[in-house]
Amino acid sequence: MNKSKQRNMRRNSLIQLVAGLMIIILANIIGSYVFTRFDLTSEKRYSLSTSTKDLLTGIDDIVYFRVYLEGEFPAGFKRLRNATKEMLDEFRAYNKNIQYEFVNPSQSEDEQERNDTYQLLVEKGLQPTDLQVNTKEGREQQIIFPGALANYKSNELPVELLATQMGVPPEEVLNNSIQALEFRLASAIRDLTVINKPTVAFIRGHGELENKYIYDIGQALSKQYTVGVVSIGGQLSSLTKRDSVSEDKTRVINKYDAIVIAKPDSAFSEKDKFIIDQYIMRGGKVLWLIDPVIASMDSLEATETTLGMARELNLEDMLFRYGVRINADLVMDLNALPIPLRTGQVGGQAKIDFFPWYYFPVINPTENHPIVKNLNAIKTEFVSSIDTIRVADVKKTILLRTSPYSRTISTPALITLAILEQEPDERAYTGPQQTVAVLLEGEFRSGFENRVPPEIQQSKDIGFLARSEPTRMVVVSDGDVIRNQLHFSQGYPMPLGYDQYTGQSFGNKDFIMNALDYMLDESGLISIRSREVKLRLLDMTRVNNNKISWQAFNIFFPVLLVLVYGFIQHYLRKRKYTTGK
Repeated sequence: MNKSKQRNMRRNSLIQLVAGLMIIILANIIGSYVFTRFDLTSEKRYSLSTSTKDLLTGIDDIVYFRVYLEGEFPAGFKRLRNATKEMLDEFRAYNKNIQYEFVNPSQSEDEQERNDTYQLLVEKGLQPTDLQVNTKEGREQQIIFPGALANYKSNELPVELLATQMGVPPEEVLNNSIQALEFRLASAIRDLTVINKPTVAFIRGHGELENKYIYDIGQALSKQYTVGVVSIGGQLSSLTKRDSVSEDKTRVINKYDAIVIAKPDSAFSEKDKFIIDQYIMRGGKVLWLIDPVIASMDSLEATETTLGMARELNLEDMLFRYGVRINADLVMDLNALPIPLRTGQVGGQAKIDFFPWYYFPVINPTENHPIVKNLNAIKTEFVSSIDTIRVADVKKTILLRTSPYSRTISTPALITLAILEQEPDERAYTGPQQTVAVLLEGEFRSGFENRVPPEIQQSKDIGFLARSEPTRMVVVSDGDVIRNQLHFSQGYPMPLGYDQYTGQSFGNKDFIMNALDYMLDESGLISIRSREVKLRLLDMTRVNNNKISWQAFNIFFPVLLVLVYGFIQHYLRKRKYTTGK
């Protein structure tokens, strides 16, 4: 090769090098001003929703996440840890005010110090998880806190990252938890940074649940809503307020964004029904938690039998008009919550055994709606069935159904503990599945169209509306879904969804929170819960059967690939320069 060709080659190589460096520098300069991210995954797992992006762009101060997922964990929890870090990094890409650190709560070698740390995290609202971990010394029990504490200014909020689900394989639980990461983290940011909280009121005056039975859900709701209590008492101004626009015109607006009617036990007057109806017509949201049958476990403490009777609430016509009918029956389900019964005496102490009580169905959510997707099982007590009614401009979505091994019994119904003394006849529990919770969305027709109560007609400034603004309601045929238990001996409220008898925690709180979130959240964050990240796991049977082959392939194939590439490149260069001589 002559010197002229060598100089040209060196010059071309130098030009290519300089051009490459200029392109890289230019790309970095453009990238600092123009933000772009590319997600090539089929399910867009690395793309944030529009509502999350809008939320992040509005943060004006540091939101700090302290994530307690650091340490030696099994592979599944490491995947959750890495996914959490990736999601927080994604958040940071849109707003540098998102900051985080990963902490190992078990890092101290002093046992007392570790226990103090655990106790502090529990007091702050994080729930521990016990794991059996294989170590060099054998199997050891390890306590982890799969959660985080989010801080914004002077506010702090616990964030659970592990979506517990009964009867679901661990791999699927972890995958569902990863699916929910964006929603859980974004919801925490929203709850911390929101200025004007929506208002939620619990209705009083019809024997609804006392404060001690809704204490836990009230505390949870107060973190993102302004929660209150209101007694209607026939007062038109209880749910709405009237502002004078002019001398002859009055504007009627709702006082509350949503109301909760939790297990009333006495009939609603026509005037109270009218007030609720007009609240709905003005876009108000309602969470109906209705028990249409009188049945209680307290009646079975003194005797083994009781009678389930239809409860007169005077709401049937109103709900029918909106699109549902709650039947005065009881659902029995083989997939039921166990209850303790004394079966004898051992060593001078009562022997207690647990039996499934078919009147307490355990509902495993299977629908894909954001309110119930990937929720833990929900416990119910003396639940009834719901029928949907064809109503124009109202969309009905079934949220909760019993298992296929269920049946209904009409009232009056004889409820007896004697059914626990024998195996159930499975031929009687052949379904169909019974609907127990329904979402209603659309424009509702007033239940008082052409029949305004006389006592209302005499009032001024009624502002009657026959058709509602677009709004939403959730109807559940069990008032106990929202009721927390009280501690056996000390009487303080227990967490909603926790059952003291079995020691299990159910998804009741998440269901109530999600229902109100869906009805009230205008940002659309709740829709993120419909997101699906596909689980791509190895076929472990195939891996184990061909372990040596796969190991050899992974070791030698890359080396062979490099050797082949080097040989071809050497051959081509030799041929090129040999020809050029």
